[in-house]
Amino acid sequence: MTAWNAWSEWPLIHDPAFWAVAVPAVLMMGLSKSGFLGGFGSLAVPLMSLAVPVPQAAAIMLPLLLVMDATGLQQLWKHCDRALLRRLLPAGLLGTLVGTLLFGVLSTRTVAGVVGALTLLFLAQRLAFPPRADHAPPPRPVGFVLGIASGFTSFVAHAGSPPFNAYVLPLRLNPVTYAATAAVFFAAVNLSKWIPYAWLGLIDLRNMATSLALMPLAPIGVWLGIRATRRIDPSWFYRLAYAGMALTGAKLLYDGLR
Repeated sequence: MTAWNAWSEWPLIHDPAFWAVAVPAVLMMGLSKSGFLGGFGSLAVPLMSLAVPVPQAAAIMLPLLLVMDATGLQQLWKHCDRALLRRLLPAGLLGTLVGTLLFGVLSTRTVAGVVGALTLLFLAQRLAFPPRADHAPPPRPVGFVLGIASGFTSFVAHAGSPPFNAYVLPLRLNPVTYAATAAVFFAAVNLSKWIPYAWLGLIDLRNMATSLALMPLAPIGVWLGIRATRRIDPSWFYRLAYAGMALTGAKLLYDGLR
């Protein structure tokens, strides 16, 4: 039996167009999961959706996210902001519950458009009214609402970074602290998705076999991103983070309006 015949008998996606978009999408998500290029990871599922439906893309990405989470937590756990997590994580888990209840009611396109518009509005506000060193941090109720939004959009399309960043980036955390806090937050949120995804019929043999084939790429992007995060100047880190949010917001808004 040839290697191609063995490959073709695996119960996974064989369309070359899928692999052409899936490989960069997984690497992009890994870089984002490390905190480097924060926001760009929200483009992974829209990119994969060029070849497969969005729910299927989200299901394929879920096991990869857990590998990325484990890789990031191993190196970043001790640097997280625990007080910030106590504020945001309950809201994020509530958001995944909302996502479970509304799955199939709101279209993925609608969710993408709303998240994209809110992301661009946040960036416009930051440009029009740049923060000063003496500005107070964002109010806690805002953090709770954005935490719910992050959990919800993460559940629907693994696009939880824009709402999370809208609250956390203005806090101007050290890049490693930001990366660690994001890693713990999304690790918990992603772990909470397994039972709802299975209940909704998204966990099947074909999707999981495809995830397994992509698995070696999962830790590579995280490892590269962590190395970059520890070496990059904080000012450039935040410039890249905002650039990632701008690109993500524009792409999600486009997906919602097309």
